Amino acid sequence: MSESIQVPTMAEYMAQGKQPEVLFWVGCAGSFDDRAKKITKAFVKLLHNAGVDFAVLGTEESCSGDPAKRAGNEFLFQMQAMMNIQVLNGYEIKKIVTACPHCFNTLKNEYPELGGNYDVVHHTQFLRDLLNEGRLKVEGGKFKGKRITFHDPCYLGRANNEYEAPRELLRKLEVELVEMKRCKSRGLCCGAGGAQMFKEPEKGDKDVNIERTEEALETKPDMIAAGCPFCNTMMTDGIKAKEKEEEISVMDVAEMIANAEDL
Repeated sequence: MSESIQVPTMAEYMAQGKQPEVLFWVGCAGSFDDRAKKITKAFVKLLHNAGVDFAVLGTEESCSGDPAKRAGNEFLFQMQAMMNIQVLNGYEIKKIVTACPHCFNTLKNEYPELGGNYDVVHHTQFLRDLLNEGRLKVEGGKFKGKRITFHDPCYLGRANNEYEAPRELLRKLEVELVEMKRCKSRGLCCGAGGAQMFKEPEKGDKDVNIERTEEALETKPDMIAAGCPFCNTMMTDGIKAKEKEEEISVMDVAEMIANAEDL
C-alpha cells in the first residue's frame, strides 16, 4: 500500500469526536494471511479512491468467532462475540463492511441475539453500491474480454442469498463471465467451510477443493474470481495441485477492480 493511504482506527476517530461512514472489519484472514492481506489492501485502495470515510478497529478487533462456532465450541464463540460486541457498541458502530463472508454472516446473523445489531454488508455489495452511486468508476481495463468464472462463497451465496453483487462487479469489468455447472444456489463449497480451513481433510477419494477446481477448469477460464479469503486459498491450492498456476490465477473481485484501473 502506498504510504499516502492512512487507515485510521476507531480509537483515533473517537478521540476527534468523529464517526466514520462505515467500519471496515478486516477479519483474521485479512489481517494475518499474507495472500488475504493483498485483498485488504486492494479494498482499502478502492474505499480511498471512492472517498469513503472509514475506520478499522485495529488491535481491538478479535476473531468474529465463526470457526469456533462451526467447530462446535459455542462457549468460545460467545466469549469472542461478546468481547467484539462490547467494543463495537462502545464506539456506537452502525454500519460494518467486511471482505470475509464468514465474518459477514456471523456479524449479520449471529451477533444480534447477543446484543450486537449492525447494518453488515459484504465488500462486493458495498462496492456495487459505490458504483451505483457514482462514487467509484470501473471500466474493463486489463480484464476486458477475459474468460472468468466466479466461485460463490457458501456464506455469501447459499447462507445469505447474495449472488448478484459480485457478478455485477465482474460485468462492469466487461469480462466474459462463464458459469460453472454448479453455481449460485447449487454452488459447491471450496472445502474450507465449517472450520475445515484449519485442519487436514478426512480420508476420502478426493479433496473438496480439487473437485471444485476441476469444475472451474471445465469452463476453460483465464482466471477464477473469488469473494472470500478461504475460497481464495482453497482454489489457489487446487490450481497448484493441477499445475496450472502459470496459466490461471485466482483473484478476489476487489483486487480485480483495483488492478483493472491500476489504482
